[in-house]
Amino acid sequence: MGGMATMTLSGPDLVRRRGLRQMRLVALSLLVLAAIVYIVTLHRDGAWGYVNAASEAAMVGALADWFAVTALFRHPLGLPIPHTAIVPTRKDSLAESLEQFVTENFLSEDVVAGKMASAEVSRRAGEWLADGNHAERIVAEGARTVGAVLPKLGDSDVTAFVRGALLPRFAQEPLSPIAGHFLESVVDDGAHHALLDLVFDEAYDWLRDNRDVLAEVVGPRAPRWSPRWVDSLVVDRIHREALSWLAGVRDDQNHPARQAVDRLLGKFAADLQGDPEMMERFEAFKRRMLEHPDLAPSLTAVWDAARTALIGAISDPTSALQTRAIQAIKDLGTRLQTDDPLRAKVDARATEAVAYVVRTYGSEIVSVISDTIERWDGHEASARIELHVGRDLQFIRINGTVVGALVGLIIHTVSQWL
Repeated sequence: MGGMATMTLSGPDLVRRRGLRQMRLVALSLLVLAAIVYIVTLHRDGAWGYVNAASEAAMVGALADWFAVTALFRHPLGLPIPHTAIVPTRKDSLAESLEQFVTENFLSEDVVAGKMASAEVSRRAGEWLADGNHAERIVAEGARTVGAVLPKLGDSDVTAFVRGALLPRFAQEPLSPIAGHFLESVVDDGAHHALLDLVFDEAYDWLRDNRDVLAEVVGPRAPRWSPRWVDSLVVDRIHREALSWLAGVRDDQNHPARQAVDRLLGKFAADLQGDPEMMERFEAFKRRMLEHPDLAPSLTAVWDAARTALIGAISDPTSALQTRAIQAIKDLGTRLQTDDPLRAKVDARATEAVAYVVRTYGSEIVSVISDTIERWDGHEASARIELHVGRDLQFIRINGTVVGALVGLIIHTVSQWL
């Protein structure tokens, strides 16, 4: 217990030390009781001979187990007996063995993946998200964190980051293949059709309501000898034909004009990925844009506006942003309980993520065991381990006393019969 005297003990450690001392006292009391019984019954015949034999064997068992338990943590009676004080003298090898045991039996990829697969993480997460006010708590904590961080990001910091890290990175990175692949995906999925619908809708509405603008554009180009009423008829005809054409493009998803736009975008996407001349033109345009002196301040201004709006939204618990976030989290919780394909996908991804962490960093995680124990002084390590398991080890001494007494009684009885 000498190392324990110099070791800083927490509240739970003080409780453990108290329990260890109590069990030591019980084990020692049984040894003393056996010794007293042995002395009192010494050289007495009859039934007392059986009691004497039992008490003698009880002392032997108690002393043997006391030696065994004590030898784990220190030299018994301070004598440097070989193969004693095992923990302080061999703590490093014990730590390595413990680390290997944990790695092979608890933190292996197969064990962790199997546990994750049977844990139903997604279903439990869904129940937690959909139950009570958990979604409100998540949004409130997230809003509090974001609200504390955003005001600390000043405009000068953002501008320095944009100019010093973001823009140079974009300038060095070839973006033409990325842009081409993105555009190709958009065209293949037809994601741009909604934008085309909006463009043709707005163009039709604008031209319908702005015949006079068309007249101002077409009128000056009419011959001088042409009467005005003829010019008006021409403008009307052009206006009707243009409206008819726009209506056809707007209403017909397979209109030749739409198909021409698709072909144009598809060719542009292919050129961005494979035509050296187009790729170089795109990269040159990108560099000109990134090198423009007003770009960084403009991005900072956009960031400042977004930050101001976001701070205002997250500071109001009744804002549409928080309300939608809460509802989205609740909906996700419900889906995780009812959508089997989604739940299977989430569980698979979670298992893959945990398996990757174990596979990549498992040895480093478990090395905390050996690294921590190796930093301990030998006597400190012995004291800490004894503090956690020493109370239970005292039962070995108690059992040794009781079992020794029973064995001694049996041996004496058999001897008398023989």
